[in-house]
Amino acid sequence: MTVAPSIGDWLAAAAGRAAPAAGALVAGEAVTWHDLDARADRSATGFRALGLRPGDRVCVLMRSSVATLAVWFGLARAGLVEVPLNPASGPTVLRYLLGHSGAPVVVCDAEFLDAVRAAAPDTVRTLVVHGGGGEVDLADLLAAAPEPLPPVDPAAPAVVLYTSGTTGPPKGAVLSHRANVNLTRHTVALMDYTAADRLYSVFPLFHSNARYCSVMTAAEAGADLVLDRAFSASRFWDTCRAHGITAFNYQGAMMSILHKQPPRDDDADNPVRVAFGAPCPPEVFASSERRFGIRLTEIYGSTEVSIVCDMPPSARRIGTAGRESANYAVRVVDEADEPVPAGTPGEIVVRPKHTGWMFDGYAGDPEATAASWRGLWFHTGDRGVLDADGFLTFLDRMKDTIRRRGENVSSWEVERVVAEHPSVAQVAAYGLPSELSEEDVAIAVVPAEGAAVDPAELVEHCLRGLTSFAVPRYVRVLDALPLTPSQRVEKYKLRADGVPPGTWDREAR
Repeated sequence: MTVAPSIGDWLAAAAGRAAPAAGALVAGEAVTWHDLDARADRSATGFRALGLRPGDRVCVLMRSSVATLAVWFGLARAGLVEVPLNPASGPTVLRYLLGHSGAPVVVCDAEFLDAVRAAAPDTVRTLVVHGGGGEVDLADLLAAAPEPLPPVDPAAPAVVLYTSGTTGPPKGAVLSHRANVNLTRHTVALMDYTAADRLYSVFPLFHSNARYCSVMTAAEAGADLVLDRAFSASRFWDTCRAHGITAFNYQGAMMSILHKQPPRDDDADNPVRVAFGAPCPPEVFASSERRFGIRLTEIYGSTEVSIVCDMPPSARRIGTAGRESANYAVRVVDEADEPVPAGTPGEIVVRPKHTGWMFDGYAGDPEATAASWRGLWFHTGDRGVLDADGFLTFLDRMKDTIRRRGENVSSWEVERVVAEHPSVAQVAAYGLPSELSEEDVAIAVVPAEGAAVDPAELVEHCLRGLTSFAVPRYVRVLDALPLTPSQRVEKYKLRADGVPPGTWDREAR
């Protein structure tokens, strides 16, 4: 197997293979792969001029743009560790991430400057701002004259991608250059992308999906890419037609939402040939392929372990995520970590068959790293079942994550923000099934002594402190939360209650 290079070296090689005009259209702004390679040189030199050295971390809080790509690849070429953050992070999470990352430099769009200044710890010494207003203007940094740079070890960390934070604060998955390049090459091979393709993504650049399965994948194939900042179901297929899109990625409820759109006579009249992601509910899988004239490929993976299972055209079983890929071994185990028989649900555990295919651990959290790797298998925290032929069906998340509209919602963040309201004594956040697939956010609250909880007022409070997709839909007011002897909330009991009478529903209001 070919050893993956550093991202900087990989980009130079990919740009060298690509046709001169091939490149990306990011939020309406065009850049060729050749030009992006040159911008990465200038960006790398500019960041090194700030006194940063290989291994230093840099937080990035930017919307998708050509400048964001230049920052990403410049940091990689300089051997710096990028920490991309969700621009929609609420103040509680942003303060935590900036502090936990230990990054001395933060790069942000001008619209986020006030939020960064309010949340930044003393360890942040320099703010680089896209649009002006910080200590350093990003435009000046990206205009630096390129200088020779030392080589970067492909096994060195390239990025810290923070998970959503399930039962506690978000964890930062540390991924090497070679892990990112390996995922990119795997995606190209799985989807059979070529220079004739034009890829489309609506996902943000703090997600591994857009980064390694769209941007880097398009460059690796010498293909074109259209990267938008948001998903619009009503405009999706018209966008594909207008740009000649041949492939796209999906996740969350995206395929369900597209399937729920009113049928049109020209639904199948589009240039798209393939799409891949997870999950596409089995009840809409085949009809989506027929209706839109495309081929879908399901996969299973995560930030930590990329594409563990895949379903290429030669081995399809609708309703599953396919079988273990050539790069991972997969098991389903019981609570004692013993493999269970085929057809029996359990926790999905995986390990790579080759070096350089998964994350290197959680930043600053050796205990969580060791716990996830007990028995020399990475424990995903997901429930699934393997059939007799080795096809994996994902069932649910064992971790306390709420999955809404393709986004992982941290119950920890929701609970922290809700608990700040003076009328709330206790709170539990959990997911309830949504009619669009996945879940809606629900909270159960116990009023503070002598206080009364107004659900509408509480949701208004959440709108000021949470990402929009994390704001609760359902609010239940209880006298007490169900607790274990160790005082942990028994959320499974709250989920089992569903939406009982008296529950306040934001959408119904």
